[in-house]
Amino acid sequence: MQSNVESIEALERKIDISISQDAIQDEVNKRLKTIAKKTKMDGFRPGKVPFKLVSQRYGSQVQQEVIGDALQKEFAEAVKKNDLQIVGYPSYEVKQDEGGKENEDATQLVFTAKFEVYPDIVLGDLSQTTIEKPVTTIGPENIDKTIEMIRKQHVQYHSADRAVEKSDRVKFDYHGILDGNAFEGGQAEDVLLIVGEGKFMKDFEDALIGMNVDEEKTFDFTFPEDYHGKDVAGKTVSFTIKLKSVESPVLPEVDAEFAKQLGIADGDLDKLREAISHDLNREVARQVRSKLKTQVMSGLMDVNPIDAPNALINQEINRLMENARQDFASKGLNADELELKPELFKDKAEHRIKLGLILAELMKVHHLKATSEQVRKVIEESAQAYDNPEEVIKWHYASKERLKDAESLALEENVVQWVLGQVNVVEKKVTFDELMGLA
Repeated sequence: MQSNVESIEALERKIDISISQDAIQDEVNKRLKTIAKKTKMDGFRPGKVPFKLVSQRYGSQVQQEVIGDALQKEFAEAVKKNDLQIVGYPSYEVKQDEGGKENEDATQLVFTAKFEVYPDIVLGDLSQTTIEKPVTTIGPENIDKTIEMIRKQHVQYHSADRAVEKSDRVKFDYHGILDGNAFEGGQAEDVLLIVGEGKFMKDFEDALIGMNVDEEKTFDFTFPEDYHGKDVAGKTVSFTIKLKSVESPVLPEVDAEFAKQLGIADGDLDKLREAISHDLNREVARQVRSKLKTQVMSGLMDVNPIDAPNALINQEINRLMENARQDFASKGLNADELELKPELFKDKAEHRIKLGLILAELMKVHHLKATSEQVRKVIEESAQAYDNPEEVIKWHYASKERLKDAESLALEENVVQWVLGQVNVVEKKVTFDELMGLA
């Protein structure tokens, strides 16, 4: 017997479940008799152990199993009867009366089951939502700037007989002294650094400028208060640098050989510019899609305010924390030392769960699905970023998991396109650099 479902919080519910003591005992006895047939005990033949001894040894365990099975059965029936969409698993506790005592009805065991349900989502009206679509054009100056970036990627360094300048590659040793003593991580040899790239703190890199090979320099450096190394955060360290080499950057000439290195077989510079223009336009399209998608998801959240089940939020927090640990480990950092706390991930996790629930409802109500052609398009577009697109396409189709990821992306694109058909889309002219986040 179950009573009515009661609301505790927005998505938390409880229900009382009563189980017959007689029914429990009958099932316990039935199971114990089955166990007795196989029980071995010193002084008795197999299967001939007295029922009382079997009950003494296994009775408590079997009773817990029977009660657990009965609770699961009764709860499942209650869920079906009340048409509930539950999240995770219920928690059970023995019901107590108003005085804090357990139910004294000897014929019934009464438990309270507490659980969470999925939110009821009634999709909101998007007709008053406005989304800006960025619009830009690719000009010769954008191609020139891209060529310059490519030149820097193909930079070579030649030995320089002069003082260090910004953008030089230098090799040096250093050691630091804190409160009169060396400290862990405060010394290194043969460090390679491109001055001005930001690998080291700016003031540290600036100290190298103007130095000559074999020169030593000692200077004080104060670490920021929020520096990840707690031993030196906010403290002033005396560093001594010895410069070992200076190399100046030499960029390749923009000529036929340069074009050939970039895949233009005949070295034609016009063809190189055409290829770069094609790549830039493809990147523009990708950025426009990304910005539209961000606005679409934000718009859906705005018109569909919902609560998210704590069980799902906690699962997502754990997933995000594990991803962060793996990311830190791949960079040689110890996640435990960084004190990752669940609350740091709560807002992001809650946002993701809410958005996921809204998207699932939207796709169900409007029958949005990804076709095989759309999945193929997603894979082909992704493959274009690699040297051998055909091999990348085969790689995607060789894995069900990778295909599922591509299907999810295609489905998201269908959601975006559907929403764009419901909202007000206005074009906004932007520069290429603004669109790419370079301005």
